[in-house]
Amino acid sequence: MTAVTGRCCAPITREPLSPDDAAELAVLLKAAADPVRLRLLSMIGSHPGGEACVCDLTDAFDLTAPTISHHLKVLRTAGLIESERRGTWVYYRIVPTAIARLGTLFTPLTPAAAS
Repeated sequence: MTAVTGRCCAPITREPLSPDDAAELAVLLKAAADPVRLRLLSMIGSHPGGEACVCDLTDAFDLTAPTISHHLKVLRTAGLIESERRGTWVYYRIVPTAIARLGTLFTPLTPAAAS
């Protein structure tokens, strides 16, 4: 029974995180733990083609362009997004492995049995 419980539980409840894993995940969680940055991640990830120009992001917020740039830099520094300059515009896209790492931290590996 213990083996089955371990397989269905989210990784964070199966065993204690190592100090290195906790430090790495904390950086990702801290970067995502802001409403503006969560919205930016969502907007970038759901944008057609999986990438968004900074020009597509700034109008959605009642914030200055430098403030949006700061939030994008926090996400980029944490490794949640990557960017590419094309002419005068910068395009952003999600880093799937970083987002998946956050998601799997709390997601059970198998559906829990119905009670």
